[in-house]
Amino acid sequence: MRRTTDTTIEDPSHTDPDAAVRDEEADAVRQPGTRRRASRRRSLASLPVLALLAAGAVFFVEAQQLRDTPATANRALTDTAETTRVAGDVSSALGKVFSYSPQSTAVTKEAAKRLLAGKALKQYAALFGQVEKQAADQKLTLTSQAVRAGVTRLGTGSAHLLVFLDQVYEREGKAATTAAAQLSVTAELRGGRWVIVDITSR
Repeated sequence: MRRTTDTTIEDPSHTDPDAAVRDEEADAVRQPGTRRRASRRRSLASLPVLALLAAGAVFFVEAQQLRDTPATANRALTDTAETTRVAGDVSSALGKVFSYSPQSTAVTKEAAKRLLAGKALKQYAALFGQVEKQAADQKLTLTSQAVRAGVTRLGTGSAHLLVFLDQVYEREGKAATTAAAQLSVTAELRGGRWVIVDITSR
């Protein structure tokens, strides 16, 4: 009598249901930790990049501050041509608006309208009415000349100057009188020329 050996091949699809559940639960436990570790590795890897970016930003700000210090922003220290130009324009303007005779007050007023602006023009217009009357009544002539002008600050379109004037007063029938004046002047570049916008006596 022949004995037949029954050989059974196990179908992989027919696995132990309890084992499958246990495997799924193990995966569920392992995966969050795995995700956290991967996320942490990514975060740690990005730290050097962030540090470099932060350092670069700090260096940029510090360099910008060094470039923007008052000394480097003052073009009077570096732009010789423009410094000479503004000093010359302001000196010439002051000589014209502070010089007059009984016969030339109208010319002086017109010059002031071209060479002064803003606060300086308003102050000048308020005072020149009195000057005009004195010049006519007392036969007064005033001649002003800038003997020294220093540009203390030159920016883009604006300048501050310290100007020294020699002034000669002459009245008909009397000896001339000489006086000195020291002025703080602010000028602005308008329409390609320097215009005085503020004058303060020192």
